[in-house]
Amino acid sequence: MLFILVASCNKNDRPKVDKMVIATSMKDQNIEQYKLENSNGVVVELLNLGGIITSIKTPDSSGKIADIALGFDDPKKYLESHPYFGAIIGRFGNRIAGGSFSLDNKDYQLAVNNGSNHLHGGIKGFDKVFWDAKSFSAINASRVVLHYLSKHMEEGYPGNLSITVTYTLTSDDILKVRYEASTDQKTIINLTQHSYFNLSGDFASQILDHELMINADAFLAVDENQIPTGAHTAVAQTPFDFSSFKTIGKDFNAENKQLEIGNGYDHCFVINPSETAMVEAAVVQHPKSGRVMKVFTDQPGVQLYTGNFLDNTLTAKNGGTYGPQTGFCLETQHFPDAPNQPNFPTTTLNPGETFTSETWFQFSVK
Repeated sequence: MLFILVASCNKNDRPKVDKMVIATSMKDQNIEQYKLENSNGVVVELLNLGGIITSIKTPDSSGKIADIALGFDDPKKYLESHPYFGAIIGRFGNRIAGGSFSLDNKDYQLAVNNGSNHLHGGIKGFDKVFWDAKSFSAINASRVVLHYLSKHMEEGYPGNLSITVTYTLTSDDILKVRYEASTDQKTIINLTQHSYFNLSGDFASQILDHELMINADAFLAVDENQIPTGAHTAVAQTPFDFSSFKTIGKDFNAENKQLEIGNGYDHCFVINPSETAMVEAAVVQHPKSGRVMKVFTDQPGVQLYTGNFLDNTLTAKNGGTYGPQTGFCLETQHFPDAPNQPNFPTTTLNPGETFTSETWFQFSVK
């Protein structure tokens, strides 16, 4: 049975938020879907399951609205295995070598779920849990506030970690993602958002024709296990140079050991430092549709992933399947394996401290 609850603003020009109870999972928890919408036609839909963004609809240069986020038509499909479509990632996004790290001379062993590595929070990371959700509407924005308590030693991480993630859609077409967290014991944290984008709105087409610029003079080269070597590698004169606009596909098939290891782009770029808190980390534009997406963050890195392991086994929205390079991710984050890399910015969170971070996705047309 389907139940619908609606909470929206009275004026049509205000952003609004709707809530829909989709289904009951096997654990007798409701899957709730929230719809954020503004007067410009931008719509963001998300779930309390994994904080998953299931849909982002934006206009193209002719005003035609299309969904630009990979995922499933049926929200219940997210209960099954999928490649982190649209999810909140934690406690630690990206890879930790051997799934192990030390704090105050005490060793911790996490789940190993990516070859020899720990990836994206483990076997049951934040992408697979149910979050408590509340929705709000205001004059210039609508938002959903998600909260989750990750208990001490969940997936091997120390400390009871209280996390709040707020999704806000503004009247000027910005999707803001704000993270806050506190702990009662020293722990590590690295949160990110794992939406796959295809600005064409056509999930049968590859994203290699998208033009990308990344505000980074260096990236983190990785070893055969996709763990950073620790060095900042200059992007100049390499396929990783996105310092000015070029298509993602221009150097995609170049002979390059790093591209071979990642089966394409799956690397963290070192965002150039700035005096402002929010840095424009990347810009993507799709010439045919005119859609543009800018990514702003206060994090030191952004992981470019080009959907290299999408293999046509998952059914796409409106039919077909998701093939290789039909979506890209720009995951703002701290650096992979940071707990084991003393030269990387720290990901340690102490009791009494509050972790805060923001990422903005700004949508427009050209």
